[in-house]
Amino acid sequence: MNPNDIILKYYKPGTLAYDLLMVHSTAVMNLALKIAGNNPQLNINTALVARAAMLHDIGIFKTNAPDLGCFGQFPYVCHGYLGREILEMEGLPELALFCERHTGTGLSKEEIIAHNLPVPIRDMLPVTTEEKLICYADKFFSKSAKHPERPKKMEKIIRGLSRFGDKKVADFEAFIKMFGVSGIYEDEVD
Repeated sequence: MNPNDIILKYYKPGTLAYDLLMVHSTAVMNLALKIAGNNPQLNINTALVARAAMLHDIGIFKTNAPDLGCFGQFPYVCHGYLGREILEMEGLPELALFCERHTGTGLSKEEIIAHNLPVPIRDMLPVTTEEKLICYADKFFSKSAKHPERPKKMEKIIRGLSRFGDKKVADFEAFIKMFGVSGIYEDEVD
């Protein structure tokens, strides 16, 4: 099934949630594909990455994030596993795990317990190269930014992750080592 068909099933064009989801997902997709192109040695499945990037945040409408036009009942941190449930229900299990595994730099079972997060208690860490790439590319874009299509500065990403501990920063640095930074900021306008 085409990602746009899935999105249109849950989001109404012209709404804030739809507009932000499309801008964000397209930016993540474009960056992920650019990074994949810069890393041919990783043999990244770009067709899978493109579909996953467009659907990785499908669950946000179920969360209570009014600034994003989302008026659901769940805390925002739940959008990943909720997206997984949606895509599994839609018969897309190969894309469902991208939803669940992209939050932060992924969530371990231990972190979920330690921080009493309102999500299922299981590892939600990116495993495949493609999952890691979506997780990495996603960190560069914020749906709540003034210009959500522009990549965030590396320092801002690291500062944000550091609030959740040194492990999150180390995970992100491992993504940098794996994928590099070439091409991320070349189109940015200050």
